[in-house]
Amino acid sequence: MRPNRTWMLQRKDQSGMISGEFRDGVDDFIQIATRDPTIPDVTGRIPCPCTRCRNRYWETSFNVEKHLYHHGFVDGYVNWTLHGEKKWEDKSSTSVIQDSIDESKRPYVDMIIDASLGRINSEVEEDPNPSAAKFYNLLRDVDEPLWDGCKKHSKLSATTQLLNLKSEFNMSVNCYDRMISIIKSMLPESERLPENLYRSKKMVSELGLGYEKIDACPNHCMLYYKENSDKKVCSICKEPRFKIKTSTNKKDVPCSILRYFPLVPRLQRLYMSKNTSKYMRWHADAVRQDESVMTHPSNAEAWKQFNRTHPTFSQDSRNVRLGLCTDDFNPFSNTGTPYSCWPVFVTSYNLPPSMCMKKEYIFLTLVILGPKSPGKSLDVYLRPLVDELKMLWDIGVNTFDTWKKQNFIMKAALLWTISDFPAYAMLSGWSTHGRLACPYCMENSKSFGLKYGRKPCWFDCHRQHLPIDHPFRHDRYSFKKSVVENSLPPEHLSGIDILNKVNQLQEINFGLKSTKIKQPGFGRTHNWVKKSIFWEFPYWSTNLIRHNLDVMHVEKNVFDNVFNTVMDIKDKTKDNANARQDLKLICKRPKLELIVENEKCKKPKATYALNLDQRKKVCEWIKQLKFPDGYSSNLSRCINLDEGKIYGMKSHDCHVFMQRLIPLAFRDMLPRPIWKVLTELSLFFKEICAIGIRVSVMDNVIFSIIETICKLEKIFPPAFFDSMEHFGNTSPI
Repeated sequence: MRPNRTWMLQRKDQSGMISGEFRDGVDDFIQIATRDPTIPDVTGRIPCPCTRCRNRYWETSFNVEKHLYHHGFVDGYVNWTLHGEKKWEDKSSTSVIQDSIDESKRPYVDMIIDASLGRINSEVEEDPNPSAAKFYNLLRDVDEPLWDGCKKHSKLSATTQLLNLKSEFNMSVNCYDRMISIIKSMLPESERLPENLYRSKKMVSELGLGYEKIDACPNHCMLYYKENSDKKVCSICKEPRFKIKTSTNKKDVPCSILRYFPLVPRLQRLYMSKNTSKYMRWHADAVRQDESVMTHPSNAEAWKQFNRTHPTFSQDSRNVRLGLCTDDFNPFSNTGTPYSCWPVFVTSYNLPPSMCMKKEYIFLTLVILGPKSPGKSLDVYLRPLVDELKMLWDIGVNTFDTWKKQNFIMKAALLWTISDFPAYAMLSGWSTHGRLACPYCMENSKSFGLKYGRKPCWFDCHRQHLPIDHPFRHDRYSFKKSVVENSLPPEHLSGIDILNKVNQLQEINFGLKSTKIKQPGFGRTHNWVKKSIFWEFPYWSTNLIRHNLDVMHVEKNVFDNVFNTVMDIKDKTKDNANARQDLKLICKRPKLELIVENEKCKKPKATYALNLDQRKKVCEWIKQLKFPDGYSSNLSRCINLDEGKIYGMKSHDCHVFMQRLIPLAFRDMLPRPIWKVLTELSLFFKEICAIGIRVSVMDNVIFSIIETICKLEKIFPPAFFDSMEHFGNTSPI
């Protein structure tokens, strides 16, 4: 007799709690599912029939029970055929639930339940598309044993390891070929190792994931790409495309080359591997323990707004969300020839937090060679990537999902970029120099130039962000002389507002030798230098966040200012003679003004600066610290005890010092009010860098950092407050 399972519709009682009948039913379900030894896999997992997993994903019995309590059973799944129960034959599997439904509604309910059961029990499996099938065939061919009976190495694994060895030790071609011949002589006669470097590269290249060489103008003016691919001279600076030949037999050698690694094959491989394809839906299907805690971008409002704005794209959770990052580095080290090389990376946010930031899933897409930085001409080199991303949004690409064994049209969208502040200017088109450097305040910025320091200053630009009744707004003595702050913070512009602004900009010629034409009003009403190439994306103006600043870059700059000023490091402190002269003009702090004695200026000792003995004690304390492996570098190597200063700290060292050591290092050295403010600053960076960020905590942090910066303004001179301190309470466009 068929069991009565109407309890599946009665998950909660009148009080909103899980009903006892539902709990007993779930217990019976778990017993049935685990009773049949053929149902659990080797790890003990079973298909989860909750409304989210829909029998597509396998979980432990504990997690299945938890999912059912939270989400309930998927509609219509009353005959548990996927969990060891035999198929009912006397009546429809849905009749138990349908008996409790009005007869007049039966046709519509039958239609919905039949469709639901079809999705659950009979997902159609497909053969790989031709492109995927070709890859699998190639992989099968090269993944054969290195020789008959070999169990440790395949032909592919041996070849890739040898190629990696050549690259790591800069081995010559002749050396590699000679080494291969020696290895082959040591192997059995059935060995299948490629006989030389040419054959090795050819075998690996057939598996895809190669790169394209695109000739470029050495002055960053243009790419010889698409309609310009046949040109021999740059259209803008008239520089030749190729180097001058020294012999008629030599091939044409380009003056500059962009190396482009196509993104589509790399995204397709994420779905062609069983190890990653099942995690590419994690952002939509994962069960969060607490929805109010953000541990992944999919928990953030920017992600949710994108889904609401583009429901067609977000309907298929397999569509890919991407982030882009770039920065320059000198491949010849800091002591070598000055050289600026710009790699561009793209990462997929579909993957869970434990995977998406691993180097295996961060794809190198562009390598832009120097020796000089491309500056605003970065858009020239982004063209191939932007064209590919536009295609992925408009058309998509046929992809085989090996987890579901289905072909689907994969689409992708770029959610935002991540960079430091100088690279932000190159990506967004908003100059980060001058008085209008802040992309949030824009033309409403209250920054000003220092007369003696000769740099832009953001001193007293933060009281306007405080509540209108905050006492700091009416303080006439601690900030600018006799100034009461009554203005409101600048209005935050939407993406459409910014698009309307950049659409009014003039077209510019890229390149290092192009005519330097400033946009009308530049430096007075705006800081735009170009319309960024990213505005070509039809969804870019709808993104809540388009550009992110690397928090460690901001953190390092803030730390350097704080640490060098408190430690009174010569030539690095923000509290120098020029700063004291500007202080006299801007603030009412007579005790800190320069004293003229015998035609010499003397700088009075500030309460926030340590003397030599105190600096030596701080250095001695840092020198004896021991950190776990990988937590930080050896800070004792950066200590100079005789001069009482620290030098050569890397970004991660500054990150650790700012968040962990500042409250301890200066606790007994500085007056308590100053120490408390620095501790508040340290806690701010600690909160925003946490693994899990709670929304309610962030609301408090946003207000507290504004107040903390205002407290710092009451302590340090105006020269201390550059653009990095200003970004503590503003958000970039």
